[in-house]
Amino acid sequence: MHITRGDKVHRIYVLDGHRTCCSDDPRLAPKVLSHPLAGGGMSSPQSSHYDQELPQQIVVEGDARVDVVVLVFPGVSADIKLDVHLVGEGAEANVYGAYVCGGEEKVKIAVDMYHDLPHCNSRQLFKGIAGGVSKVDFYGKIIVAQDAQRTEAYQENHNILLTDGAKVDTKPQLEIYADDVKCSHGATIGRLNEEEQFYMRSRGISLEDAKVLQMISFIAPVLEHVEDEVQREELTSMIESDIRNIIRNV
Repeated sequence: MHITRGDKVHRIYVLDGHRTCCSDDPRLAPKVLSHPLAGGGMSSPQSSHYDQELPQQIVVEGDARVDVVVLVFPGVSADIKLDVHLVGEGAEANVYGAYVCGGEEKVKIAVDMYHDLPHCNSRQLFKGIAGGVSKVDFYGKIIVAQDAQRTEAYQENHNILLTDGAKVDTKPQLEIYADDVKCSHGATIGRLNEEEQFYMRSRGISLEDAKVLQMISFIAPVLEHVEDEVQREELTSMIESDIRNIIRNV
């Protein structure tokens, strides 16, 4: 994918192994995209409207911006590799992702963000829920060239483990050769907060609903970058349904 000077592009990629990734609403079709790793489950009658491949490389020219949202649903084992190159001053790239695993999925995500010239901005935010005996590997890197002064680049990866059998390996990295930059990276792996669950249950909310609320709130910072409200509600509903199924099988 090549984003030319001054352009602004927003893309959503949905990897879903067991159903159509969106409704038949024509407003959704041009923007919600599927990926061949979805296991053949993408059976939308409007499949011709979908891009069928997540790009492995994105090049962003000066004063251009790209926002990418990647959602990996239960039942999908995926190996995602994305290189983003900011090749013009004023370029911006933001990559947001969420993955929900509840069985034997193996998900590997690797994002390399290359800052080649000055005055470029980037953000990576990935959030995941892992249950069953799923295995998730996240590798994220920010590479700032010597000439890329006044770079701002941030990277985060946060995960919730639902079972003892689920595993997450996260490796955020910074490779910086310039000195006038603002860069940071961070990663967390944790469990659902039982004190929050107790509080909600004391107010009449069931344990299942409490867990669903916790996990939807956890994923929400990614979903908020789905610009279209209809799409956002559609995808949130899909994730909530899958989370409920996972909880009932834990």
